[in-house]
Amino acid sequence: MATDSWLVKDKGSWYLTDEGRAAYDRLSDPENFDREVWRLYRKWKEDKSAAESEDTEDDTDVRSTTVEEAEEAAWLEIETYLREMSPYDFQELVSGLFRGMGYHVDWIAPPGPDGGIDIIAHVDPLGGRGPRIKVQVKRKVDKITVDGVRGFMAVLGDSDVGIFVSTGGFTRDAQDEARRQERRRIMLLDLKRLFDLWVEYYDKIPESQRRLLPLRPVYYLAPDE
Repeated sequence: MATDSWLVKDKGSWYLTDEGRAAYDRLSDPENFDREVWRLYRKWKEDKSAAESEDTEDDTDVRSTTVEEAEEAAWLEIETYLREMSPYDFQELVSGLFRGMGYHVDWIAPPGPDGGIDIIAHVDPLGGRGPRIKVQVKRKVDKITVDGVRGFMAVLGDSDVGIFVSTGGFTRDAQDEARRQERRRIMLLDLKRLFDLWVEYYDKIPESQRRLLPLRPVYYLAPDE
């Protein structure tokens, strides 16, 4: 992962930091914002190159670059695999993750119209304690818009918790809409967040679902921080 004050690089993609979002709100002109972003990026690259040239005998930076490239290549392979997975296998994968996290999945939508809900889970085996968890799963390239999030919220009861999983992620407006909710609790999971949870709970996921995304850790000498 590489960073400057406004940007963070994760799994081969660049994202705005909280400081970057604040700057975006401050610099209302998109051209001025874009110009400042690239100025900071060039400065970060120059500082990084200068630091690398100070000690050519130290291979720490080389190892750091190699590790970053390996992580990006691995993520690209995983991302492509998940995006090309059949919708129902992906739905089954998500249900396996919820089981690994300790939830009790008591319904998975069969092929055909599902009314906007793909998985129903509870925090206890009988569903008598805690909220009912409704999950919508979308395996698509495009980002879910605010209308998509509102449509999902429309099928949630007052005491339900909604979890929206989308491989394409969510637009900024969609994220803001979910964050503003007070009466309904709704969480959005994009592909990166889903994968991070999969890694975290991998050993607890049932074997049948784990086979849908089998992983093997690779150990290497970590570069000095």
